[in-house]
Amino acid sequence: MWNATVLTLFPEMFPGTLGCSLAGKALENGLWNLSKINIRDFANNKNGKVDDVPFGGGPGMVINAEVLDKALSSASAEEGPRIYLSPRGIKFNQAFAKDLSKEQGAIFICGRYEGVDERFLIYNNVIEVSVGDFILSGGEIAAQLMIDATVRLLPNVIGNSTGLVEESFENNLLEYPLYTYPRVWNELEVPEVLLSGDHKKIKKWKTEMSEKLTKSKRPDLWSKHIKS
Repeated sequence: MWNATVLTLFPEMFPGTLGCSLAGKALENGLWNLSKINIRDFANNKNGKVDDVPFGGGPGMVINAEVLDKALSSASAEEGPRIYLSPRGIKFNQAFAKDLSKEQGAIFICGRYEGVDERFLIYNNVIEVSVGDFILSGGEIAAQLMIDATVRLLPNVIGNSTGLVEESFENNLLEYPLYTYPRVWNELEVPEVLLSGDHKKIKKWKTEMSEKLTKSKRPDLWSKHIKS
């Protein structure tokens, strides 16, 4: 069973979106497990204070390394990589999600305030991961994003796993346009080839459209596709 362990100051935020749809059903069916660790439970004082002012000055507060280390030590050492959600981390993408789905699980460390003490990250060999070039109020939403993208890749979570092969970012291509009934909507028609029943032509159309969309919308991915 793939296990996601989340270190957070707001455990009530979980499962959140992870309790719905595919991830939620998979959680109910025991295809993956979610463990929550409240960082504040490991505070060194009666008030549950876990942060302090940064050395050298600057805005915001920094979460204490000792508190975080105790919280992390309470998690199983066999749960996979330790991930700190950070805007300065390596970019999370589909390839990352695939690799993560092959692990026993992962530990997600959700920061708040200005961040966490750097020594905690160094001492515990924590991997910093970013979900995009923007700032969130904390790591919880980013952790849910990563978990959702990973869980859907686990065996038996998606009924027809062959559909995963045609999704965006496979082979560095975006997915082709999708259509359903009615055949005409607001005078816009479904492409005739999709109604032809000719599977060879349909497959060719899908490939061509994926390439066209990727080239126009994501030239960075298109360059990777050409190289591969």
